[in-house]
Amino acid sequence: MNTVLLQTRIRATTIYPSDIEPWDGCLSGKPGVSPGYDALQFAIDECHKRGMELHAWVVTLPIGNWKSYGCQMLRRRYPAMVKHIGGEGYLTPEASQTADYLSDICREITYRYDIDGIHLDYIRYPETWRGFKQAGYITQIVRKIHDTVKSYKPWVKISCSPIGKYDNLSRYSARGWSANGTVAQDAQGWLRQGLMDQLYPMMYFQGNNFYPFAIDWKEQSYGRTIVSGLGIYMLHPKERNWPITEIERQLNVTRQLGLGHCYFRAKFLLDNIKGVFRLVEDFDKYPSLIPPMTWAHSIPPSAPTALYVERTPQGDRLIWYGAQNRSDAPNLLYNVYAANDETVDIENPVNLIASRQTDTQLFVRHSAANGQTLQYAITAIDRYGNESNPVRSAILPKNEANKKTPAFIPNDGETLAVPQAAFDAGLLVISDIQGREIRTIINHPKINISSLKDGIYQLRSRHKKGIQHRLGYFIVKR
Repeated sequence: MNTVLLQTRIRATTIYPSDIEPWDGCLSGKPGVSPGYDALQFAIDECHKRGMELHAWVVTLPIGNWKSYGCQMLRRRYPAMVKHIGGEGYLTPEASQTADYLSDICREITYRYDIDGIHLDYIRYPETWRGFKQAGYITQIVRKIHDTVKSYKPWVKISCSPIGKYDNLSRYSARGWSANGTVAQDAQGWLRQGLMDQLYPMMYFQGNNFYPFAIDWKEQSYGRTIVSGLGIYMLHPKERNWPITEIERQLNVTRQLGLGHCYFRAKFLLDNIKGVFRLVEDFDKYPSLIPPMTWAHSIPPSAPTALYVERTPQGDRLIWYGAQNRSDAPNLLYNVYAANDETVDIENPVNLIASRQTDTQLFVRHSAANGQTLQYAITAIDRYGNESNPVRSAILPKNEANKKTPAFIPNDGETLAVPQAAFDAGLLVISDIQGREIRTIINHPKINISSLKDGIYQLRSRHKKGIQHRLGYFIVKR
């Protein structure tokens, strides 16, 4: 699992403290009342800790029951923007304010939060809409949101969940229910125009209502990412009571086509309806990196320049350094690979033990597998998903292979104990990992390092004739 779509705008209400719309009642129990915490920020933090992306799922045009809290608030402020259909409220695509209003919500989320995507739900006319449906109005809203989000953070993905059949195919009919033909949702056109980075088609069908249309999405992807939305809720006896073999077949076919897959919705997955969670555990057994947005930026970061492994009885401490970002997005991330052989093949998903790490160090417990010592490789990855070449853990020469790996010089973040080998030197030199001098100090058994930033450093001795000897490395981590 590498992506979570979290419903952030519910029905003219939100799960975060918004300046535009009120709190939804799903968290506090009462619409308009804060739950006392920011659910969106919490979810972002927890996803990023686990190497997953968080996309803010924004329900666009539906604004709930006509008498619901959010709908009432919105229609009082913008009556010309709201339409009443069958007891429900909807934003009117034709209203000049609608595109600006929805883009303002997406701007607020993008500006305030370190999200990885904006996911637009129900970006289409309602089925019950009376009168002509004009695709140009829906596209105008999509373009406004795209341009707004990308102006702030061009690495944030724009996606939507269109109806699972784009239109009639030459051999297969959509049976009166398609994105483009029925509700003016030109999702494939949005891919072609560069307005969408991903699509999550709602392919909640079986047989010829699923497979030919999955192929069509793939063939009309224009190099973007297609993630087939699987209707696992259909497994429930109160729904269509599908057999689990139907989902298994859909998973296998979409993977063969090169499509991603997602599960609608999380509850049915976690409730393990008909064993679907166990199926997914086996089918999605190994980690999967998110395809890079090469259409937005394609130059990967430089590889880290150094990887140090400290072997301990409890496991291996990995520390790396030196990757350079080559994109306009902040915060390089890191993928960690491990294997028993020296090459550490980064193309093999079995070897990926941690992805999208924000820190430049990792402790790997139980590093020995079958009595063998693990080797490691680290790659840098930018927010567009471009991955660098790897830096691999150093392999000791044969005559050094059985020697104990030296420990880093101990310190408490404030004081460093100087190794005894340096006691006859006149000066000590602290350098960064590339050897650039940071500070020269008079030799003393304990030196103050409180002013150093967190990172990896070298300690060298300097004798009267200027001769230097490296005494070792130390890590400052407070």
